[in-house]
Amino acid sequence: MNITNSERLSYRLMDANDAQLLFELDQDPAVMKYINGGTPNTMEDIENIFIPRLNAFSNPAQGWGLWQVNVSNTQQFIGWVLVRPMGFFNGERDDSDLELGWRFKQCTWGKGYATEAASHIAQALSTNPTIVSFSATALANNEASINIMKKLGMSFVKEYIHRDPLGDVEAVLYRKNLG
Repeated sequence: MNITNSERLSYRLMDANDAQLLFELDQDPAVMKYINGGTPNTMEDIENIFIPRLNAFSNPAQGWGLWQVNVSNTQQFIGWVLVRPMGFFNGERDDSDLELGWRFKQCTWGKGYATEAASHIAQALSTNPTIVSFSATALANNEASINIMKKLGMSFVKEYIHRDPLGDVEAVLYRKNLG
């Protein structure tokens, strides 16, 4: 699957060759605050944990993976949007409900890039008739991500324990049903 450019942004699926970009993004404690409490990932983490997880859920034909987001006029890498089936790593995989997630450089916050990118990617993926909903999860105090979910038309579903092999966390779930 190919995602066309949006108004200000361009997209491509990331892979193991993008380890350095993933590492650079994860070096800002503010970016990592709602991921792991603010600890930057090491290159070893990227290579031994993050890339294998990315490889596990990536499916270019379906549009699943990490969509690299660049500013169109400069080609500056500013972050990524995750797309994968909900429950992929906890044994409750649902290919009809796609999880959206995002991570962007702090210098881009407040400029609408995450909303533009996630909305554009979701719109492109929603042409697949097997997709019935989009969901997103965040820590309950991550107001910025929750605001993006609301801008995407997602509604609060529940507070829950998000189970993941890397660790369980208290989270909120938002969802937008299609059709």
